[in-house]
Amino acid sequence: MDIINKYIGNFQTLDSTEFYFVKGISSLLTLVDFFEKVIKAVEEVRIECGAFLDLTKAVNTIPHSGIVSKVMKLEETSYVNCGIANWRINRMQESRWGLYLHKKLFHYIMRVNFTNSGGQVVAFDQNGDVPALFDILNWQLTVDGIMECKKVGMYNPSAQGGEEFIINDNVILWSGGHLQTPRSVCSEPCSLGYRKVSRQGEAVCCFDCALCPEGEISNRSGSSECIKCPQDYWTNTRRDACIPKDIEFLSYNGYLGIIMATVTALFCLSVVAVLCIFLIHHDTPIVKANNRDVSYILLVTLMFCFLSALLFIGYPRNMTCVLRQAAFGILFSISVSSVLAKTVIVVLAFNATRPGSILNIFVGPKTPFYIMFCCSVLQVIICAVWLATSSPFLEYSKNIPEKIIVQCNEGSVMMFYCMLGYLGFLASVSFIVAFLARNLPDRFNEAKYITFSMIIFISVWLSFIPAYLSTSGKYMVAVEVFAIISSSAGLLICIFFPKCFIMLLNINLNTRQILTGR
Repeated sequence: MDIINKYIGNFQTLDSTEFYFVKGISSLLTLVDFFEKVIKAVEEVRIECGAFLDLTKAVNTIPHSGIVSKVMKLEETSYVNCGIANWRINRMQESRWGLYLHKKLFHYIMRVNFTNSGGQVVAFDQNGDVPALFDILNWQLTVDGIMECKKVGMYNPSAQGGEEFIINDNVILWSGGHLQTPRSVCSEPCSLGYRKVSRQGEAVCCFDCALCPEGEISNRSGSSECIKCPQDYWTNTRRDACIPKDIEFLSYNGYLGIIMATVTALFCLSVVAVLCIFLIHHDTPIVKANNRDVSYILLVTLMFCFLSALLFIGYPRNMTCVLRQAAFGILFSISVSSVLAKTVIVVLAFNATRPGSILNIFVGPKTPFYIMFCCSVLQVIICAVWLATSSPFLEYSKNIPEKIIVQCNEGSVMMFYCMLGYLGFLASVSFIVAFLARNLPDRFNEAKYITFSMIIFISVWLSFIPAYLSTSGKYMVAVEVFAIISSSAGLLICIFFPKCFIMLLNINLNTRQILTGR
């Protein structure tokens, strides 16, 4: 403004008279003449500043209509931009007129671009604005109780490469002297797997987070409700996703299935080995003395009993569900019938020799086969009725929420226990007969070993029932497989191992004189 005042004084445009206009000259002409001189000075680059004039008093003393029309003409020439701010009624109007530089001045200003002593670039954008550059300051209270303003970052919109906004969180000191950013919420949002639980009597934004119940998940942060998993899915440990349920059955890939399959295979090989020993010593007295044909049938049946356990291992199928219980029942009834036939033959052999005994009519080479047939056919009838009326079938049990149990539904539970009950009846009869015949005068009385085998057989199946009822899934199947293997092993070991010991390691006892005691 000092430059403009000096210029105005040099041109003597205004005088120190009333309203600062020259006496004797029209106010309108004086004003227009002043505008033209300033514009000329700007074009000749003698001044580069703008002037703002308060012409209120001058306008109030002259007719303003003429000034307005003259000014409007000047506005069309684009040399000067003037504006009327406010006009009042009854010749008390006030106006302010602005005079701005020529557009050439803006052309040169827009091209300004230099770096100042502070290292900052000074330039103008296309709108004539200076690019913003802001320092981010943090007021911090020192240990001396003095407030200091510390620069913690800056904002430079013109920066490149992601450097527009830079802030150092480590030097920011929050209220109370905390370095951690304060939270302006009552409760933190619940994480995945949790849901909101409102606090009674508090604001809506105040809540607790509760873990979703089993079978439900929350896969969004801050969720108010948990989502229930589909029927064949279950929640993971974090309760934030539904995963397919585990399929459970007694598999060959599991340690339990592998152990039982291995034990079954070993006992099958043992049965084959015993059968080979008996065939090699086919004509020895110890083989002949114990009804070798029945022994062969018992050995073959025991081998199939062991193999029937494999029907319970692996992924269940409809066919295996139908066959496994029936095969188990029939094979074991043949085995126990064979043991009963051997025991009855021992009793008949000693009692039929008495004079006048009516048991002579029952002694014959086909008697044990009749006993085996009669005892086994009843079990076959039970299994046939079972399969015809309510046969077992494949079932997917979902009683346990976190897994699906693939198992065989026995169809008729009553028929299943009828089959087991009949086996128990045969085993009990065999045990009683063997126990009564244990003291018969024979150097090698087989009834003693049959008694031990029946004790093992009955004990196993008596303990099987409560264990079977108290388990589920693959462990229930494993209990039955264990009962099959252990009861079959009891018959094999108690009845045949002592004979194999004599035939292989104590050959001197395998003579007719020793066995008959003569």
